[in-house]
Amino acid sequence: MSQDYELTVTRHIAAPRAVVWRAFTERMADWWAPKPWTTEIVVRDMRPGGRSAMVMRGPNGEESPMEGVFLEVKPAELVVFTDAFAAGWMPQGPFFVGLMAFEDDGNGTLYTARARHWTEESYQGHKAMGFEQGWGVVADQLAAVAEGMA
Repeated sequence: MSQDYELTVTRHIAAPRAVVWRAFTERMADWWAPKPWTTEIVVRDMRPGGRSAMVMRGPNGEESPMEGVFLEVKPAELVVFTDAFAAGWMPQGPFFVGLMAFEDDGNGTLYTARARHWTEESYQGHKAMGFEQGWGVVADQLAAVAEGMA
């Protein structure tokens, strides 16, 4: 896979990494979708092979279901997931692999979210959907939740 197919958003969050991790794991519905969209967490089994299923809902009744599996989970350090599989290891059209990293950063946490794509087409499609803006807003919302918990 080429680095050319990776999209990245990075934020400094003014909260300790343990607090950011708690916000990430315990309050996902509060930050995952850019507001005014909401997120319903259906299943979030955060372990390698565990299922992730949620539904994002828009203000005009739009629904965007998301289904995938966790590939790697290192608490307060790294989460890797993909939409290449649904529950029971059922293959589905892969769009990307997501990596969310947490590092100590002075008096806070450096949060980095990456989306790695298999193809130029999926990379360009994700970029055209507004990856930088959308994932940037989500990172800001995560920061607000974590900083409010600190």
